[in-house]
Amino acid sequence: MAVILKSAPEIERMRVAGRLAAEVLDFVAGHVKPGVTTGELDRLCHAFVARHLPSAGHLRFVSSVMRLTIGLERIGDYAATISRTAAQLSTHAPAIVQRDVEMMCEHARRMLHEGLRSFQNRDVALANATLTAAAQFAHHFDKVFDDLVKEGEARTRPVSDLFALMATFNRLERVIHQAKNICEETVFVGTGRTKGEKVFQILFVDEQNSGPSQLAEHFTRKAFPQSGQYRSAGWQPVEEIEPAYSQFAQKVGLDLSRAWPAPLSSLACLPFYCAVLLDRFKAQKGMAKDEFELLEFIVERMVERNVGIGIVPETTARRLVRTIVAVALTDPWAERELKICVRKLAELPPYARRLVEHLRAGR
Repeated sequence: MAVILKSAPEIERMRVAGRLAAEVLDFVAGHVKPGVTTGELDRLCHAFVARHLPSAGHLRFVSSVMRLTIGLERIGDYAATISRTAAQLSTHAPAIVQRDVEMMCEHARRMLHEGLRSFQNRDVALANATLTAAAQFAHHFDKVFDDLVKEGEARTRPVSDLFALMATFNRLERVIHQAKNICEETVFVGTGRTKGEKVFQILFVDEQNSGPSQLAEHFTRKAFPQSGQYRSAGWQPVEEIEPAYSQFAQKVGLDLSRAWPAPLSSLACLPFYCAVLLDRFKAQKGMAKDEFELLEFIVERMVERNVGIGIVPETTARRLVRTIVAVALTDPWAERELKICVRKLAELPPYARRLVEHLRAGR
């Protein structure tokens, strides 16, 4: 194999590139420790490059290309999902929904095309213009969802079709989000400016807020400090943390010495993105009506913020129709089958046997 001799200018450029790469490695080495994710190290590296090496556009470009390939692979997965959901439809989508699909497809295609063009040409102005156009299109998502809900209310087709169409809209929306990510990578390559981290507010709820919910709050705060803001509360809070939980927390490196149970009502005004109910049975049995309604209100706000959808009991859904729409699930898979379990039917008290016989006769 022929040996290629580098010229003096090429060797100098290699020396500069090696020195810059060594500076980044020296920086990130101090942050490598148990529990730190590769995503966090990646973020720290990018921030260091942007702040300390403003002239290292080639390094920013390489790191952006690596993230870009992941985004493009995901777009391919979205296309596969859309194809699968289309095959699951029992009939053609309604005309108004078809127009929504065509509109979102065209917008997603245009956003992706402009985003890739801005990255290829390192055109920061085009990237910013595309981001602005994507933001202006955001309100169309509400119209698309409203059209789909109207079809659900009309009950003209199986619920499985509605879920398939919703999955299609969701993947098209994600394509637009990936296009926005490409534009943000273009801005990063051209200027070194990184986008801010998205921070979620998570609420953990149980009865007394003296044990499990406190552990959940402090563990997530320690494990994922950059990803969210975490709180916990109880619908019947006690005066202090249970000693057993404090001792366990100390063993696993958590400090509950400054933690105090908080009432759920004190957090009603905070914009939580997600609420985690740790003891549903106790909630149904022991939670006061106003406290339970408060938790329902938090769930309702999550849906309003388009975090996702929720499948809840019909009695709960009836109470959540103030500002969101509840779609009844009539398909067989959504039916709930209840059974009576006994050790020996003959050993049941007479009144219990009569109840079982009455229920079995009415099947």
